[in-house]
Amino acid sequence: MLALMPELTVAVLGAGPRGVGWLERFVENLRAGGLGQGAAAAGIRIVLIDPYQPGPGRLWRYDQSPLLKLNSLAADVTMFTDASCTVEGPIVPGPSLAEWAELWRAGSLDVTVDDEAVRAELEALGPASFPTRRLQSFYLDWFHRRTLANLPAGVEVEWLNTSAVSVADDGDRQLVGLADGGAVPADAVLYALGHNGSTLAGEHEVLDRFAREHGAYYLAPAFTADADLDGLPAGADIIVRGMGLAAVDLVVLLTQGRGGRFEETEGGLRYVPSGREPRLHLGSRRGVPYHSKVTSKLVAPRAELRFFTRDIAAVLGARADLDFAADVWPLIAKEALHGYYHELFLGHPDRVRLPWDEFLARFAELDPWSDALRELAVEALVDPADALDLSVFDRPLAGLSFASHDELQRHLVEYIADDVHRRTAAEHSATLGLFTSLLFALFATGGSGIEVPPWFKAFFSYVASGPPVHRLEELLALVEAGVVRFLGAELEVRADGSADGGAGVFRASSPSVPGELTSNYLVDAWLPEDAAHRSENAALRDAVRASSGEASLAALVAVHPDDSRLIGPDGEPHAARFAIGPFTSAPNAGAFARPSTDAMSFRENDRVARAVLRLLDELTARQTLLA
Repeated sequence: MLALMPELTVAVLGAGPRGVGWLERFVENLRAGGLGQGAAAAGIRIVLIDPYQPGPGRLWRYDQSPLLKLNSLAADVTMFTDASCTVEGPIVPGPSLAEWAELWRAGSLDVTVDDEAVRAELEALGPASFPTRRLQSFYLDWFHRRTLANLPAGVEVEWLNTSAVSVADDGDRQLVGLADGGAVPADAVLYALGHNGSTLAGEHEVLDRFAREHGAYYLAPAFTADADLDGLPAGADIIVRGMGLAAVDLVVLLTQGRGGRFEETEGGLRYVPSGREPRLHLGSRRGVPYHSKVTSKLVAPRAELRFFTRDIAAVLGARADLDFAADVWPLIAKEALHGYYHELFLGHPDRVRLPWDEFLARFAELDPWSDALRELAVEALVDPADALDLSVFDRPLAGLSFASHDELQRHLVEYIADDVHRRTAAEHSATLGLFTSLLFALFATGGSGIEVPPWFKAFFSYVASGPPVHRLEELLALVEAGVVRFLGAELEVRADGSADGGAGVFRASSPSVPGELTSNYLVDAWLPEDAAHRSENAALRDAVRASSGEASLAALVAVHPDDSRLIGPDGEPHAARFAIGPFTSAPNAGAFARPSTDAMSFRENDRVARAVLRLLDELTARQTLLA
């Protein structure tokens, strides 16, 4: 009699949206037949390892401030593949967040919401709403439970409420060490840890030590929902470096979160302070907030990629001497401009003087930053303000100086108000053309082997991942109320321990405006760097050592572009270890996606799910021969 083959185990490190998104692809590929059938007959055990609830994970968990929101419209959030997805596995459609809310209102979902505020939000949620993270936690939990309900025979899923701290080769298997002292033997391991905090290093470590030694206060980059803000007292002047999403969340928690409120008046939005707010002085390299999310709609059909397609990306990705800044960025910039002008010319012909075909033929020959392109735009556009100069767009305060801080405030209030108008008004839908083409160009890098550098990810976030429009409107109200002020571009902060007999202060200055601000409080308001080698997660640090060797200082875990297997120090992919997410060398664009965009994360999830199933089939065949 043949011995029964042992059950095969897959350990998934991280059960947030990316981990459970991969699980859905694994389950649906298995349900479709073909891959994994032999393994399922022997039995497959999936072990999700995460101290937070599967689905929401840490960042989208219910247990955080009800004031914090997604920076995406409800209609633009989905966990499901659709007809746009170029995946090998089955396409299994499902509701976007907005559609899911409609199903909930119709009583069609097995979802119990016992939070009155979230229930009220669901009742009112529309496609153009910006949902709270608490509401999103219910959607992600439901998505995960839906996947579990679809498990085929022979597959079981277990959640371990702890963290993985190590992964080691253990004969023919992997051994995952756990924070609670246990261990999970596994045949395959998937790192899906999402964004992680990191230990302090460089300037952050120096500033933290300075603050502790000199009685000042320094808050290093952190997930805002987890940051301890009690050390920022009412009425204090706080220097805030960063003007992206983390800074927006910080402002929300230190204003509305401390009892302030916004009122609609005939003159616009007005902030009514509680008296518990500090005074927030915001600055950054650009000196302006991230562009808000676009809420207008495309009038013309979406521009198809022309200058940076997947085929072009694949050719570039195969080059050993590839320089992203020199070889890739000019093509992506050209594509972004193409998307902008395509929508402007075809969607708003009353705003242009030339036919689109003529403009496109001349545009195609020009450098995206050239004077010739600027001259073409002047010739072609009715309103010169409709011209898009990427250099000015990226650094709107570059080369500008202001005689006083009041003059700087007035300029930035006008700039933000104009930006809000351009991101919301129907006649400026070209901004959505810009966003859409930039998004699809980024997606084109997926699977190409092109490593996207941090500076480009930051630019993409500045353009595409800004806050909801109403957050910028609130920011303007906070400026009017004297709670928020702007410090300027290229912000420099200097720690000075010589004042008042050794008391520590921070001095902030900018070339945008004369003078400096002195404060005992400094906040670096951006997310922790995706630095795998300094991650607070021990398993991720362990993966860096396994991938690049003990002496490595790699910020990212190297993975193979075909199936996201970890690359070892010898340059070869590990047979049983896979990694997906922002800490890898693969391009990343979030765990969930906009519908109908052939999302890069879905494609990678599908590739890796199929690769794991092939591995399990190989192990099953090997065990059958040995039995």
